[in-house]
Parts: sequence; structure tokens; C-alpha cells
Amino acid sequence: MNGNDARKISDALTIGATDGRTSSSAGGGDRGERNAAILQVGQVLGGRFQILEMLGLGGMGAVYKAHDRDINRVIALKCIRPELSDNQEIVQRFMQELLLARQVSHKNVIRIYDVRDSGGLKFITMEYVAGRDLGSLMEERGKLPAPEAVAIMRQVCSGLAAAHAEGVVHRDLKPSNIMVEANGRVVVMDFGLARAQDTDLMTQTGAILGTFQYMSPEQAKGEKVDARSDVFTVGIILYELLTGSTPYKCDTSLASLLKRTQEDAVPPSALNGTIPRTLNTIVCRCLERDLKRRYQNATEMLRDLDAWQGNRAGVGLTFHPNVGPWGRDIPWPLIATVATVIVLAVAGWLLRDRLLPHTVSQPSKPITVLVADFTNHTGDPIFDSALEPMFNVALEGASFISAYNRGTARKLAQKLPNPTDKLDEQPARLVALSQGVSAVITGEISLRGNAYTVSAMALDAATGNVLAKSEASASNKNDVVSTIPELVAPIRKALGDTTPDSTQLEALRGSLTAASLEAVHQYGIGMEQQSAGRRDEALVSFAKAAQLDPGFARAYSGMAASALPLGKIQDAEKYIKLAMQHEDRMTERERLRVRGLYYFVAGDFPKCIDEYGELVSKYSADNIGYGNLGACYARLRNFPKAVEAQEHAVEIVPKYAVQRLYLAFYTSYSGDFQGGEREARAALALNPSSEAYLALAEAQVGEGQFSPARETYGTLEKMSALGASMATSGLADIDLFEGRFTEAIRKLEQGIAADVAAKDTENAGDKLTRLADIQLLRGDKQAAAASATKALADNQSEKIKFLAALIFKEAGQNAKAQDLAKGLASELEAEPRAYAKIISADLAEQHGDSREAIKEFTDANTLLDTWIGHLELGRAYLRAGQFVEADSEFDRCIKRRGETLELFMDNIPTAGYFPVIYYLQGRVREGMKSPGFAESYRAYLSIRGQAGEDPLLAEIHRRLGQ
Repeated sequence: MNGNDARKISDALTIGATDGRTSSSAGGGDRGERNAAILQVGQVLGGRFQILEMLGLGGMGAVYKAHDRDINRVIALKCIRPELSDNQEIVQRFMQELLLARQVSHKNVIRIYDVRDSGGLKFITMEYVAGRDLGSLMEERGKLPAPEAVAIMRQVCSGLAAAHAEGVVHRDLKPSNIMVEANGRVVVMDFGLARAQDTDLMTQTGAILGTFQYMSPEQAKGEKVDARSDVFTVGIILYELLTGSTPYKCDTSLASLLKRTQEDAVPPSALNGTIPRTLNTIVCRCLERDLKRRYQNATEMLRDLDAWQGNRAGVGLTFHPNVGPWGRDIPWPLIATVATVIVLAVAGWLLRDRLLPHTVSQPSKPITVLVADFTNHTGDPIFDSALEPMFNVALEGASFISAYNRGTARKLAQKLPNPTDKLDEQPARLVALSQGVSAVITGEISLRGNAYTVSAMALDAATGNVLAKSEASASNKNDVVSTIPELVAPIRKALGDTTPDSTQLEALRGSLTAASLEAVHQYGIGMEQQSAGRRDEALVSFAKAAQLDPGFARAYSGMAASALPLGKIQDAEKYIKLAMQHEDRMTERERLRVRGLYYFVAGDFPKCIDEYGELVSKYSADNIGYGNLGACYARLRNFPKAVEAQEHAVEIVPKYAVQRLYLAFYTSYSGDFQGGEREARAALALNPSSEAYLALAEAQVGEGQFSPARETYGTLEKMSALGASMATSGLADIDLFEGRFTEAIRKLEQGIAADVAAKDTENAGDKLTRLADIQLLRGDKQAAAASATKALADNQSEKIKFLAALIFKEAGQNAKAQDLAKGLASELEAEPRAYAKIISADLAEQHGDSREAIKEFTDANTLLDTWIGHLELGRAYLRAGQFVEADSEFDRCIKRRGETLELFMDNIPTAGYFPVIYYLQGRVREGMKSPGFAESYRAYLSIRGQAGEDPLLAEIHRRLGQ
């Protein structure tokens, strides 16, 4: 869809019975169409039913209030148009659907009395409801308080649940089909009318195939519908009751239909921040495009509404009684040992037919294995931690095998009932079972005379059954590593590798060599340190290994992997180049990994994607490869692809916390905030890290759940000094989002002082640029420029240079901005060069050269497709009076709102950049003379209006004529 298609304006087209904002029953109508009435007031139909009043007229028929003389009761009477009565298929389907609805007996469903024919006129009689339709109530009152909205929709769900239980699906639910009586009773009407007419008659009669505004995605695509389609419609109506707006408003009905099939709805809490979090979740679940993630029927939704209405804590929560600290005197060490044996035995029995067979010709899916600590019987510490990393390399020569991170496994072993630092067989199996790892590899090394004997064994993690054994000998210690290919070949075969042993040995012998065992030992120590997060120490150990063996490619790649998270980018690039000089001593899998890492460090993300793409196409079990592929896509801001790659990584090792964490981030950045929250909570369950709390808080901000987000940041704040710094940035970002500038400044200034005291100049610099942004919003250019200058003194990252340049430009200090742009333009990577072009474009526009500015902005977005690049391009179009082009850019920014959670993917929340889009969109649509421009302004006011600090508020009120 283009920008015009996605405008947030009312859909003027309705299909089916017309509005009917009157006291009526069984559907509505427009009193202005009485001249088209089928029956006349006073007329007696069938000698029994006297017409009292026409209640509504629609495309298929008319609805009347009538008096049933036989039983002296007021009823509603609905008749089909005479010109449709000759179409037997229409009549048959009409009658069939009404007969189905008649089977539903429930106080919240309109009662159908009879189906009749009088002189060729087909009609039905039904209960008369003295009240008003929900549509007229909404038109009069706008949004309703949450308790009142839930009370209404709970009754709607009760009626639908009864219908669904009888196999009846409404298919055309809308506010005008829901009646509210004065006593509070709610009645659902017009079951089955959505299927009363063939598709080819829709344009002829405007008849009833479902009202576009309330259709489900599957209805919009012409697919088969079931109870879940009604649930989606209920979600739209509840959304409208809570916010005063429907979630898919566009210029045209077609655009609205397309939008709901292609995009997730903006959570209602984004429009109305007072909506309780649990209720927001209920609405969002109704509006899931994925049928499996939606409520499966009205009964499920009703259960959650009842829970909310009963003031319970939330949806889907389990409540536990208040139990005291029992069992203080139980001998836990003994119990833990017995429990360990029981867990292994039970798990083995349960999974005996579900894990690894002894012989597999072609594995159906990736297999993850954990290499446990090899037992060293030689007494020589040089073998400690030396063989296990090389075993990992040899095992991963098989495309479907992935080696589980030993450092992560060691951390998990420390959390077992009997904590241990060692990965012996029993703790290794327990860790493997908890993480869904299929097999555990154990081994031993012994000295027999002057020769060394190495043995290895593969165990089914669940049962403990031996899958394969192998043994090899070496005449001296330096030859021990060269026995690994021989040891691994039978194990790979047992796991399902069909590669001939001779081919395996040939591929591994050249890559599993080292000048000395000491080099391998130092490499193994480095791997343990790196896995434990001690990267400084790991860098030293890898360097020692490289010094002992200058041709040891693996040592250089370890140095690069350790230097990168330490911020030593140039060193990392140097080490990767050294590793690639000795690629003949790598396996193919390692070569692809290292080359991919090289392109990542170099900032060449398209080539990074090529390398990791080839890696995962050849080695389908490489969860690290998939994770790195996701990171490359993320750097290109292609978050749907990043999510896809990360999902593969998580699928391979579902309980690997790091992979789950990045899936949480990418999911939120893609705009799926509910999914982001779900994955963040899963990551927290695996490892309650600072980043996992940050991922949760950002997802909550995306959902508009600011109070829960503040609570999450509060937890993060207590975890560490770094957590407190991150939390301060996040809390100030929420304040900025909501227009509470004074409070945001206060938090940032406190955070800057704390960062400076902790000598954390990087985070201090980040906060200073945010402070400068707010100072600009308040019109204090001098203070903003001063803050930007301090930020540069603390932090010389590309991001800070870019943001400082934008601030200098706005503050009128163009020379400083130009100098920063030149520095960024000289970089090799696409990202800083894109930032340089954005700055240059801003400066060109400031000098009156709008054509050059638009060209530079466009070139910047070609280099790197960033959210902020589209924001700046849209502003340039707006200033140039090119409103359609500007509208398209701002529409793109709204669709890509998830990216604003963290524009630079550096753990610094930036959602506060987003609200200005609604103001700019209002300006554009006002310039286009679009009647929907006011909605954009109101959206901005709903976000920042309450605080009353934003200077833009006065201008917006003036533009709205307020």
C-alpha cells in the first residue's frame, strides 16, 4: 500500500443494512428511505401481523415493528425484498441460515420465532428489543470506560459462545447489529445474513457479505471462516469502544481490507494509555492475523473477560495459595541426588523412542550435542580443556550437528540441585535434558607406558544408552589432537552422518592440527574464558595460542570474537584477516563463519548475509550461523528477515537464552510488540539478564503499556550500575514520548552525573544527546549545542557524531555539523556514510536547495534504509510542498514504528523519536486538504497533550480551530 492507502481516516463505505441509529431491533435502517418501504404502516401481513413502524431498510430487505394479533405481542418482522424472492438459491440460503440461528437459545441472542411466506413475500418474525443499537451509542458517546465496554462485550461473547456451540457463525457482526436495552441487557442480532447472497450480486444490491469495516482477514481474502472470524470482529468492536477509533481506518474500503491482511493492528493502548494492560492483551489476541494465535472461539475470550471483570491479576495467570516455608529440616543433598537419578530414569523411559536411534540413515532434523569434560588420567594439566573444543569442531563437520556452548552448559551446571563447576557425565546429561540437547559426548585420556590412549563415547542424553564408542592411540602428547578425527568418525556415523569415514578423516586432518599441544591448551582455556564472559582474559589466552603457533587460524578467530564485544573494532578486523591467512587450517564451516564475521566487522552486511546464508544452507544445524545471519539482516534494518533467521536459531536450541533474547529484540523491532514481549519473557525465564529486562521493557513500550514498562525498568535499575544507566535512559525515553520534558530532563541529568561518577563516558554521551534533543524541542538551541559538545567529548561513536551534527545544524552551528559530516563520509562502512549524507542534505535544505537535499536523503536511504532517513526525507518533501511524497515517507515511518524502540540497536531506547510523525503527517494531510488530517493531530495530542509542555500543542490546537 502507498501512503494514501494507509491514512487514518474513516471508511465511508458500509455494506449491508444501513445505519439505523434509532430505537429498534433485529437490525437497523435509515428513516430517510421510507419511500422505498416494502410494507406500509397499518398493513396487516398474513392476516396476523399489523405493521406499526419501519425500523430499518437495507440492501436485502426491511425490518418492521409489528403487532402479532394472535398472541397480542409486539414483535420485529424482517422481510426479503420482492425482487430477490425469485432467486431460489438466495431464498434457500436465507431461510437455512435463519433456521440455524433459530436453534440458538440464549438471553444475549435475538429470539427467532418463525419463518413465513405471505403472498410470495418471505419474512421472519423475531423478538422486538426496545433499546438502541451499539453503533448509535458509540456515535453519541465516543469511547467508553473500560468496565462499561467490557460489560457490553462480555454479553456479546456470551451470545456468540452459545451460537458457536450450535455451529452457527455470525459473519456480519457490527455495532448496528448489537442492541443495548435500557436495563443493560445486550442482544446480538442478524445471524447468518452474511451468507445470504451470492458474491456477484453484491454490487447490485449493496447486500450482506459482511461489513468491510468489521471483516476478519480471512473474510477479506475470501477464505473459509469459522468462529475465529467472529472473534476478530469482536476485537475490532471492543477496540472501537475503548479508543473511539477502529484499528484499520483507511481512505478506501479496499485499502482497509488490505491493511488487516498485511499488518498487525496498533495496540489500543497506543491510542488510549488508560486501557489496562490485561485488557489491551485481550484485544490484541482477538486481532491476531495468525488464526492459531487468536482466541479459538468466543468461550475462550469470555473466560478472559470474566477474569478481568472479576478484578483478577491478569489473563492466563495461575494463582497459588500463600504457603509458608515448609521442609526446612529435609536433607536436601540426599534428596537432590535421588531426584537426579529419578529424573534421568523417568526422562529416559519417556523419551526412549523419541530421541536418537542407534542407526539413522538420514537425520530428519538438526541434532545438538554437548561435549562434556574429558577425564584426564595422565596427571598432566596440559590436557585440561584442550580436547573438548577440537571435538566440537570435528563433530560440526557434519552439517546437521550443532555443538552446544560448553560455557553456557557450565553455568547451568552451577544451578543444578548439586551445583558443580565440572561437566562430568551426570551434570552434563541433566543440563542436556533441560536444554533439549540430544546427545552427550564423554571421553577419557590415559597414559599407558609411553603411549597415550584417548577414548570417547556418545550417550543418549535421556536414557544414558551408549550410541557409539571409539578409541585411538598416540605415541606422544603432541599427536593426541591428531587422533580426534578418528575418534569422531564413528560417533558422527551413529548420530546419522552418512559421509564415508575416509572423507571425514581427509576433511578434518588438515584442519585439526597445531604446532604444539600447548597452543591447543591455551586455545581451550580461551574458549572457556570467552564462554564465561571473561573476554579480556580470553583475548590473552588466544594471543598466547597464536604466539605458540603463528599458523593457528582458530586462535586468531578467537581473538577477533573476544575483541569485538570489547569495542576493539579495528583489532577485531586485524585478527580476522590474520585468521583468513591460514584458512587452509580451518574446516569449511569455520571458514564460512570467520568470513561472515569479517564482513560483519567491516560493515559489509550484504556480503555478511551471503556468507552466513551459505553457511546455514550447507550446515542446517548451525544455530550460531543463523543467529549471526539475523544480526546481519538487523544491521540492514530488515527485521522480518532477522526474525526469520533468529527463529531458526531458536528452533535448533530452544533454550539457548542468548538466541531467544535477540529474537525478542528483532520481533519488537519488526513491529510485533506482543511477540517481542512473549520472547523477552521466555528469555528472562532462561536467564534474567539486564538485556532481557530491557527487551521486555521495550516491547511493553511498543504495546503502549507504559506503567508495566516503568516497573520493568525499575527492576533493571536495581540489578547493577549498568542496569541503572540503561533504566534511566528508558524511563527518560518514556517521559519524552509522552511529552513530559521537564521530568525527562531531570532523569537524564541525574543519569549523566551517575555515569560520569562511574567513569561510563559512553552512556553519559548518549544521555547528553537525548538531553540536547529535548532542549531543542523546548526551543533552547544554545543549551542543546552545549549538550552536544559535551556528548562528543565523552563519546566519539558514529552515532553520537551523527546526532550531534543534527543538533548543531538545528542550533545554527553549521560549520560544526559540516565537519562531523566530512568525518563520517570518510568511513568505509555504509552506515556512517549514510549519516553523512543525511547531515549534508539537511544543510543543503537549510541553504534553500531542496532538490539537492531530497537527492542526498534518497541516496542516504539507498546506502542504508533507516527509519530516521525516511523521517528526514519526509520533512524535506513537506517543506518543498510535495505532500504526496511526504505522506508516503511518514506512512512508512508509522509502519516501521518498531524500529524506533532502539534506532541504533545499542541498548539505548529511542521511542521518544516517534510521536512527531503524527504532527508531521497532520501537516502533510492538511496541505493535501484531506479531511482526515485532524485525526493525525489528535493522535499527537493523545500522546503528548496531557503533559502540556510541548510547544507544538498550541500550534496543533490552532490548526484544529480549537
